[in-house]
Amino acid sequence: MIPYLKLPLQFDPVRLRADLQTAQDFNQWTAHFNKTYYNGDWSGIALRTTKGTRHPLYIDPTVTEFTDTPVLAQCPYFAEVVRSFHCPVETARLLRLGAGASIKAHSDFALEYTDGKIRVHIPVVTNPQVDFVLNGERLSLLPGEAWFLNVNLVHSVHNGGETDRVHLVIDCEVNDWVREMFGDTDGTELRGGS
Repeated sequence: MIPYLKLPLQFDPVRLRADLQTAQDFNQWTAHFNKTYYNGDWSGIALRTTKGTRHPLYIDPTVTEFTDTPVLAQCPYFAEVVRSFHCPVETARLLRLGAGASIKAHSDFALEYTDGKIRVHIPVVTNPQVDFVLNGERLSLLPGEAWFLNVNLVHSVHNGGETDRVHLVIDCEVNDWVREMFGDTDGTELRGGS
């Protein structure tokens, strides 16, 4: 089981921040629906989501159709980043963890490489006081980097800084392009390593 992997993708932090400002102008930050998981401000803006969803950040596992939101249409670099994933992209969201906020230790479901879906985090803005702990290990994620994080494992985040932390979070299906990034060129399930 792979806990995490820094992907061979790099995005422009300046252009990411510019599109973040555009997205924020829509004033569509929505509190995360799972209110038992966090303290403080954990909110997001949907860029791509399930069709007909009752909450913009909720990913309905029974829905197999996905659609871009009007916000994504106004954010050309975010759209370029999403298109750079040469695999079926299901959802894309901006997730903000406000200064002083915490996401409690928890596990997600069916988002590990061997499940056929992966979650990729691309930091847009962050600060050195963000503690992202995955499977007992503190990770340092820098703006513009792209990381697969196995969120099936226990993870938590605390923003001890004085500024927001915002990640572009993309959920996508594993295909040959993803397998090649993971070094799994023969289609066998990878185990271990980072």
